[in-house]
Parts: sequence; structure tokens; C-alpha cells
Amino acid sequence: MNSTDIFLYLLLSFSFLVLILHLLRTTNRRKLHLPPGNLGLPFLGETLQLISAYKTENPEPFIDDRVSKYGTVFTTHVFGEPTVFSADPDINRFILQNEGRLFESSYPGSISNLLGRHSLLLMRGNLHKRMHSLTMSFANSSIIRDHLLVDIDRLVRLNMEGWTGRVLLMEEAKKITFQLTVKQLMSFDPCEWTENLMKEYMLVIEGFFTVPLPIFSTTYRRAIQARGKVAEALGLVVRARRRERKNDMLAALLDEEGGLSDEEIVDFMVALLVAGYETTSTIMTLAVKFLTETPPALAQLKDEHDEILAKKGEVETLQWDDYKSMNFTQCVVNETLRVANIISGVFRRAMRDVSIKGYTIPKGWKVFASLRAVHMDHDHFKDARTFNPWRWQVPEISSF
Repeated sequence: MNSTDIFLYLLLSFSFLVLILHLLRTTNRRKLHLPPGNLGLPFLGETLQLISAYKTENPEPFIDDRVSKYGTVFTTHVFGEPTVFSADPDINRFILQNEGRLFESSYPGSISNLLGRHSLLLMRGNLHKRMHSLTMSFANSSIIRDHLLVDIDRLVRLNMEGWTGRVLLMEEAKKITFQLTVKQLMSFDPCEWTENLMKEYMLVIEGFFTVPLPIFSTTYRRAIQARGKVAEALGLVVRARRRERKNDMLAALLDEEGGLSDEEIVDFMVALLVAGYETTSTIMTLAVKFLTETPPALAQLKDEHDEILAKKGEVETLQWDDYKSMNFTQCVVNETLRVANIISGVFRRAMRDVSIKGYTIPKGWKVFASLRAVHMDHDHFKDARTFNPWRWQVPEISSF
């Protein structure tokens, strides 16, 4: 058999496989009352369209276009799996309230492989409850009051003192948030080690929304390699800290009842660093952007801060009471979180066939509960795409 015959044989075999997959999809859709939608190309589905949308400044059209065509619940195929997207707040609430009963946490391979199988996002059962409780304990007011505010004040001042000429805000925000997270997690002050760790983290995050096949994606391959370097560096810290304890988050992980392995701790730390590095820095940058575009909000925020500064000495640090008195600042934070939608939604997997609002979500299918779509829905927020921090001064909105 010559090369031409082999090529034709492979082409016919692939075409036959595509036809069979299409027929199976059509048959399954007829048997189950699936939400309307388009599963796209075999294997790839609509993954490339989703990735392209989320690499732009305005990713909403991927969901908006399909919502206008199919409704607030639609079927697609992304990251190698059939997925039901929900932009319906009632269905989103149902999905989240039935975690562990009807749905379980399940993220695309590109994310789960990079975070690690012991990441909080991927944990299930009792271990997830334990680690979630531990994470929440880090956020209690006494820890923030005694440690976090002091470090925020110090690190922001330290970085701003070095600002000269043109400042790239996003880069500076990333640097500050990474330094702060590393300090809270492992007690490291900014140094060459933290700078090198941050460079590897940037490569890891770039691989999140890619096709999780190293042979096809150089970005994903670099991310996997960087993840290995990060895990090795954190593993050395964990082993050293089993011999020398400090008062930080890592100490709490090492003291966790039931005992956590080095791998479990490293995966947990990887996820925490990713969360602190990417989301917080982006929120900080977008807050400045939104305020610049909304002069009245910027003026009111400045007045609130000037009033606090007038009561303090020039070098006096930010105190807990100062933070609690920033009422309009909290409105700005809430509105930035709503409009920016850094956490665009959550992935879950159906543990059995689930019927809701006349549709069936088959067992094993992924579900994406879109928070972004709800936050940008004019039925829930008046002028939803307008940055309006004053909306959070209304009691019923602030408790939404």
C-alpha cells in the first residue's frame, strides 16, 4: 500500500468516525430533552471560539450570541466535553445548592492539570469541607486586622516608592498582589526567589484556557513545564517548614488535623497563589479604569480617603477602623466585582441525569453556571453594563 492509499484510507476512516459521532449525537439528543445549542466540530466542539472570546477585552459575545439564539440555557461542546451553559439565575442557584448531591466540581483538563488534583477547586467530600473551612479561617477579621492590612500598607508603599515615569498598572498590580499572597502564605518578603516564582506562575496561568494537549499547544506545554518548577520550589519550602514553623497560612496547613501530604499542601498553595495573583490584580487594575471613566465616582472616593488621611499622621499606617469606615470604597469594590466578572462562572459535572425547567442534563455532562451573564442581565441590574457604584447603597442591591 503506497502513501496515497494510506492517506485516503485514513481520510475515509476519519470521515466515517465523524459521521458516526454526528449520528450518535443526533440520536442522543432525540432520546433526551437536551437544551438547544450546537456541539460544533467533533473533538474540538466550540472550544476555539470560547478561547478566542476570553482572550479579548469583551468575552461576553460568546454567551450573549448563544443566549439570544437559544435562550438562557444552551448546549455546547468545549474542552473536549459536551457542556450545558446556564445564564439562568434559578438554574445556577440550583446547581450550586446541589453540590455533592447532583453535581460535583469538575473543571477542564487544562485547568485541573495545572492546578493539581488536590486543588480546592477539585476536592470533593470531607477533604473539601475541611480545606474550605481552613481557607475561610484565613479570611476572618482578626487575621485581616492583625496581619493582612499591615502587609498591604507596607507592600503598596514599598512598590509605589519605586514608581517613576510611565507606570504599567497591570504589571505593578500583579507584582503587589503576588508579593502579598506569598507573604501571607509562606512569610517570604520580596526577593529574587519570589520574582522567579512569579515568572513561572505567569506561564502557568497562560495555559489555563488552551487545548490541554502539549503536542498541539506550545502555550500549554510551557505551562506544564512551569507548573513542575513551581511545584518543586514549593515542595522544598514545605519540607523545610516541617522543621521550622512560622505564623502563616502554611503553618496552618502543616498543623491541619488528619495530616496533609506534601503533594496535597503544594497543590493547595498553587491554587491559592493563582487565585490571589490573577484575580486580585485584575480587579485592582479594572477598578482604576472604571473610576477614571467615571469622574464623579473617583471624586467621591478621593473625598472619602482624604477625610481619613486628614485624621492621620503622614507615616501612620492604615488601621482596621479606617478600613471599616470606607463605605463608598466598598461600593466601588462591589461594582467592580460585578462589572469585571473576573470569576465568570463555575464548572460542575452532573452525577446523574438531572431534570430542570423541562430540560435534561445527562449524567457525566459538564455544566457551566455563568455568573457573568447574570451580573450583566438588565432584568437583575438596571443599566447592567454601566459602572454605577451608587447602586450598592440601596439595601436590597447590597444583599443581592
